[in-house]
Amino acid sequence: MGRRQKRESLAMDLTPLIDMVFLLLVFFLVTSTFKKDELALLLKLPKSEQGAGNEKKTDQLTIELSNEDIAVNGKKSTIEALPGALKELKKDALINLRVDGEVRYLRLVKVLDLLQLNKLENISLITDKEKK
Repeated sequence: MGRRQKRESLAMDLTPLIDMVFLLLVFFLVTSTFKKDELALLLKLPKSEQGAGNEKKTDQLTIELSNEDIAVNGKKSTIEALPGALKELKKDALINLRVDGEVRYLRLVKVLDLLQLNKLENISLITDKEKK
């Protein structure tokens, strides 16, 4: 009688594969949270041939304006709440206006009037650079 040898089943070790998946997951979670700007509204900005870089200053406010919504520093708001945010700013603060190309002129004038009432005159109109 011969001895029968039991054959071990060969199985792939999945531990390194699982480690790599978790490392990739953590990598994408960490890198996706570092956004360049906090923007709340999806806008179609007008195109311009020339454009300057957008340096981040400590005392600045970004206002996004669409036909339906307004956002202040990446948080949805209302035009009625805008004067409260403007009163906290210094007079030389930079105001970045991101206005959708389809916004009615009257809506933009209301925002500009509020800026003028608070004597905020350092205003930048943000556009997309035109592709050639």
